Amino acid sequence: MTLSLRLLPLASAFALSAFTCAAHAEETTLRAISAFQSSTVFYEPFQRFADRVNENGAGIVQIDVIGGPDAMPPFEIGNALRNGVVDMANTTAVYHANLVPEGLAMTLTDLPMSELRANGGYELLNNIHKEKANIYWLGRLTENIPYHIYLSEEHDSIDFKGLKIRSVPIYQAFFAGLGINPMQTAPGEVYTALERGTIDGYAWPATGVFDLGWQEKTKTRVDPGFYQVETGVYFSEKTWEKLTPEQREFLEAQMLETEAESERFVELAATDFVRQAEEGIATLTLPETEAEAFIAMSVEEGWKPIMAINPEVGAQLREVFSK
Repeated sequence: MTLSLRLLPLASAFALSAFTCAAHAEETTLRAISAFQSSTVFYEPFQRFADRVNENGAGIVQIDVIGGPDAMPPFEIGNALRNGVVDMANTTAVYHANLVPEGLAMTLTDLPMSELRANGGYELLNNIHKEKANIYWLGRLTENIPYHIYLSEEHDSIDFKGLKIRSVPIYQAFFAGLGINPMQTAPGEVYTALERGTIDGYAWPATGVFDLGWQEKTKTRVDPGFYQVETGVYFSEKTWEKLTPEQREFLEAQMLETEAESERFVELAATDFVRQAEEGIATLTLPETEAEAFIAMSVEEGWKPIMAINPEVGAQLREVFSK
C-alpha cells in the first residue's frame, strides 16, 4: 500500500530529515512518530521511554518526536516504517496487522515480556517483522491492561446477541462468536455514535475511557476483561541497521528498563476502575461459568486468523506466547 497523496509532503519531509546526524558528532537523532495523541494514557509510556533515552543518551542517541496521529494516520505507520519514511514509532502491531498479522499474538498473550524474551517468543516475532515488513520490534511499552466491553445502558444481566459494539479486527471474530454485530467506528466518532444510539457500546482498554470523554455516554462495564493492550517501540529496519553497536545496545538497555516498570499498569487500571464507578459506570460481572466460556472463546477465536496464515508458524507462536 502506498502513502496517500495527502501524505506525500509529510513523507518527503520525513525522508529528508530521517536519521539526521549532527555534523562531526557521533550522536544520532531519531525522528519518531506516535500513533497516539500526546494527551492520552497510551502515549505516556512512550514519553517515559523517550525521556529516558534523551536523558541518558547524550552523545549517543536522541529521539525527536515529530508528531502524532494528526501528522500521520495510525494505519499508515507500518508502511512508513517499512519504507524508511520514519526512523521509529510508538504504535501497536494491531495497526500494521495488514503487513504482519502474526503481530496480533502480542495482544493475545498474558505472558510478560521478560518471559517472552527468555523463551524465544520475542526473537521469533521480531524475525517475522523483519522478514515480512522490514520492521524491527525493539520492545513492549504496555502490559497488564485488558480490554473490556462498555455499554451505553445499564444491564443487570447480558445477552450479547444482536448488540452493536464498536470493534477492531483483533476481536472481531470473538465478537461474532458472541453474537455481537461488530461495528467499524473511528474513535473520534464513538461519542456521537453512542449519543445517537447507532452503537450500543464499544470495546476499549481498562484505561483511557476518560481521555475521550466516553464516560459521559457509558453506563456499564462488563467483567472479565479479555486480551491485553499492546503498544511498543518499532524501528524501520533500515534505520536499525545503520545504528552502531553501541547505539543499539544503549536503546535495548533503555527498553528493558521501561519494560521492567510494567507492573505500574495494574495500579493504573485499578485507579481508572474507581474513577469509572464514581462517574456512575456500573460493573456487570459475568457468572463464573459464563466468564470461563467468555475467556475461552476469546482465546480460540483470537488465534484462528494467525493459525490460518501459516499453521506451522502459528503453532510455534501459540506455544511460546501461551501459558
